[in-house]
Amino acid sequence: MAEKKDFMVFTGDVKMGDIVDANPSLLRIFHRMGMRMGFGESTVDQACAQAGVDPLTFLLIIKIYTVSDYVPSKEELDSVRVEDIMTYLYNSHKYYLEESLPAIEEAIDHLLLPATSPQKAVVTSFFNEYKRELQEHFAYEEEKVFPYLEAISSGSAANRYEGRFEEDHTNIEEKIGDLKNIVLKYIPPSCDSLEASRLLVNIYALEEDLERHSDVEDKVLIPLIRKDELSAREKEILVSVAMGKLNKEIADEYDISIHTVITHRKNITRKTGIKTVAGLTVYAILNGLIDPSTI
Repeated sequence: MAEKKDFMVFTGDVKMGDIVDANPSLLRIFHRMGMRMGFGESTVDQACAQAGVDPLTFLLIIKIYTVSDYVPSKEELDSVRVEDIMTYLYNSHKYYLEESLPAIEEAIDHLLLPATSPQKAVVTSFFNEYKRELQEHFAYEEEKVFPYLEAISSGSAANRYEGRFEEDHTNIEEKIGDLKNIVLKYIPPSCDSLEASRLLVNIYALEEDLERHSDVEDKVLIPLIRKDELSAREKEILVSVAMGKLNKEIADEYDISIHTVITHRKNITRKTGIKTVAGLTVYAILNGLIDPSTI
């Protein structure tokens, strides 16, 4: 078995085949960025040049998929080619809606064949609601967020983006986790275990894929839109940090995951350039986010 490589070795002169050996799940990125198989001995730079893909943008997505807590530097974000990010996101949405969700839906139908009508109805309804939320989230991004990103790329974005969509990720991640636990722990005994296993394989794959997809949006798409300005949620997190609250307390306060809190805190540090709680407290006071007398 090939030794798994750390993301730091993923540079332009690394062979594409070595990247797949290091992490086979990265194959999904190749397709979503319009890159075909049959690389031969091509390096990242060579394969990207052939596909018309920016190698730095390709490698940044690779890093985010490989290391879950990876946070891009300002230099990496400044070098991103917006068109390639858009291609990746559009193709990801298409894959989820046309491949992943239909496969899960079909597996649910097979699994629930021996179940009672009420049992079938409640599980199917839960999945359909999750699918609807995912479709609406993708539609909002494609209709509202992506055009704004394209305007930024062309230099025609006259106003600051005012929308909010980051928090949708938390609900999407939690619901797919709930579906996984329902099948894993509470599916009726009459249902076939092999069918349940097949369904769970698809659910786990989608859950992991969506987490990395959300990371790309949170760590690349949102910073491109927000630039160096703190979002409304980031300001709320900053105030909580300055008040001495722990990550779990902040997560509970805003009904988000600890992972989301950590991502927000890393984005705050990247945007402000301030790493310590004391420094962030000073920043919050100077920018009128908190009253010094409350600390």
